[in-house]
Parts: sequence; structure tokens; C-alpha cells
Amino acid sequence: MDHFTLIGGEMHAENVPLSAIAETVGTPAYIYSAATLERHVQVFRDALHGLEHDGQAPLIAFAVKANPNGAVLATLARLGMGADVVSGGELARALAAGMKPDEIVFSGVGKSRDEMAQGLAAGIGQFNVESVEELDMLSAAAVEAGREAAIAIRINPDVTAGTHHKISTGSASNKFGIAYARAMEAYARAASLPGIRVRGVAVHIGSQLTDLAPLEAAFGRMGALIGELRAAGHDITHADLGGGLGVPYDPALPVPPSPAAYGEMVRRATKGWNARLTFEPGRLIVANAGILLSRVILVKEAETPFVVADAAMNDLLRPSLYDAWHHIRAVKPDGTERTFNVVGPVCESGDTFATGRTMDRVAAGDLIAFMTAGAYGATMASTYNSRALAAEVMVQGDRFAVVRPRQPVEALIAAEHLPEWLEG
Repeated sequence: MDHFTLIGGEMHAENVPLSAIAETVGTPAYIYSAATLERHVQVFRDALHGLEHDGQAPLIAFAVKANPNGAVLATLARLGMGADVVSGGELARALAAGMKPDEIVFSGVGKSRDEMAQGLAAGIGQFNVESVEELDMLSAAAVEAGREAAIAIRINPDVTAGTHHKISTGSASNKFGIAYARAMEAYARAASLPGIRVRGVAVHIGSQLTDLAPLEAAFGRMGALIGELRAAGHDITHADLGGGLGVPYDPALPVPPSPAAYGEMVRRATKGWNARLTFEPGRLIVANAGILLSRVILVKEAETPFVVADAAMNDLLRPSLYDAWHHIRAVKPDGTERTFNVVGPVCESGDTFATGRTMDRVAAGDLIAFMTAGAYGATMASTYNSRALAAEVMVQGDRFAVVRPRQPVEALIAAEHLPEWLEG
């Protein structure tokens, strides 16, 4: 569910007409609904009821990579969310937004020594380690900083996630985690290193998952591993189950499992673990909380007419990168439909949002909305073709604020410097 609905024939973000935002901010622009963020957090939290450990609720660490906008993160921080970060930049954003350091998990296969030092200095709750080599680096960084790094080792369970191959992370061919067969060896190594405190296990098999069976299989392997690790003397008190639960994009495809169904599966799969659980939802929290607002530049008549929008692949990369499907709606629909190809102005054939899509009839000057764009939208944008980054807007009730202004092209130019031989 989201809060982008038709009121009086025009799509609104909560109680704000999208045309009012377009008139003030221009297009393209990302629009986020605070009410939708709040609802999604509550629904996910409710789904995890009964998974408390020693009086503590599970840690919900938002995957910052899905949407690192400061207003989004600050909203989630006020709702009691922690953060899953994969870079020093994301760590800095999470801290700036008010996430508690001890509720931050640092994931990723290639943490630099400087990033490790940054996490140690901040006092983050956990490093999810993904290789023996990283263990050695983190140990050295912790000793140098005079601190102790609490870790979980991310295990690659060799479970096929059944999602797009570019967002699958849990099979043996993926770069993520330590192979299940090498887990005991890795934990033994971790226990021998100075500055390292082993506290948990971690697993994450992919994004946009639409079937709970692969997740349950992966969790089953983690449960068995926890038993083996404790038998070997390791004090396993935490288990990070990652994220990845899918959201509905294409209505022609089966609806992904609900958070409630996911929670029921987790209760079944983790029974008897006696560990505090961590979850890393990203897309599930923010995808339906955001849209990309665009204006039609022109409709180019052809056998299948082309709607040329002022948003492009540099603004929303998912269709070009993943062949991803986004519902495209007219902001002021007239009740009629037509079949279009929807494209952007970038000089690439890949700058295509939809092909042969039957949708609301639109004409030059009309506003359109790319739905379910709050995750992996603005965060993956670029300035290709020297196009300014889109503005980002947060709506709450009947008010809205620009939370990242549109970046002028002049700022791109000003950030570059000519070598001395080209000056003058």
C-alpha cells in the first residue's frame, strides 16, 4: 500500500497534488511519502512479533543502499530503525541521520582499511565479515585503534534465490560471503585473532525475492551452523538474516509473499536458535514510498507511438539495467488508454522505460508518475549526458519540502578544474 492516490481526478502524494510539486520544483523529481514509510516500518515490525530475545526486539537495520536520502534516513531513525551500510559514505549518512552507532551493521565484500577504522571509531554494533582476508585486515585495524570489532561472518549457503542474476548473492558463483564448507575454519581463525569478538552469523541470498522457500532453506543451513559453532565453543548470540523480500512491481506477476507470511516462516525456521535476530530490509520499506515524477516532452507518432519523457535512464536506471517493470500512470488520467513505448531523451537505445505498454493516454506537457521508484532510484542516478540530478521531495500530510535540490549543470562544471596548460 502507498499514499499516492487520485483525489478529484489528480494523483496526490498524501494530500499534496503532484502538479503543485511540479510547478514549484520542476521535473523530473523523486517524491517520497512519509506516511508510507511509517506504515511499511510498522507492518514489518508487526510481522516480527514473537521473535524477541532476552526482552529485546529484533534489530531492523535499514539497507541504506536502497535510498540514502537524509530525510528518508532521518524519518526511519525516528521510527527506531538501525542501518545496514556498505561503505564509509553510507555510514556517515546513517550517523548524520541519527541512527544509533550500536544499531549499525557494516556489510560488503570490499571494506577498505580506512572504512574499518571509521566503523571502529564510530563504535558500530557489528561488522559482517565476508572473507578470511578481511578478518585479518579488520584485526589489524582494531589493534591499531585499540578497539574490539564485534563480528558476524557472512556465510554463502549456495542457495539459488530465484531472482534476477544481477541481484542474486547467495549462490556459490557469487562474490559474497564465505562458503558454507569453510565456515568452521573461518570462525576458528576469527577466534584466534586479536581485536576480534565473534558474536554471530550472517546470511543474505539476494534482492527482490518472490518465494520464501530459498530463504527458509538458507536459514535452515544457518541454524545447523549455529549448533556446530556452539559445540565448538563459539559464543553465538546474534544472527543476521539479511533482507531481500520482494515488492510488487508488475501486476502480471505473482504477488510476493507478505511481511506477515515472511515473519511466520522466520518464526518456524529460527525456533530454538536462542539468538537476537537482525533484519536488513531496504526495498520493502522504501520502494512503494517513492515515485519519479516526469513531464512528457512530446509524443512521437509511429507504429507504436513513443512517449518521450523528461526523465531518463540516468534518473531511473532499473529498467535499463535489469529490464525492470515500473507502473507508469498519468497524473491527471482522462479514463482512456493507448499503447505506447515510453522512453527518455538520453542518446541511448537503452533509455527505454516500457515497450508496447498499454497505459493512460498522455500528450505533450502531461505529467506522468513512475511508481514504486523509492528504492534504487535516486541512489543509482548519474549525470550522464550532463543531465542534472533530479530533485528529491518529501511529503508529509498537506505539506512538502525539497530534501535535495536539483543539481544545476553549473555545479557539475564548477566541480571540474582545468590543468594549468589549458588555462588562460
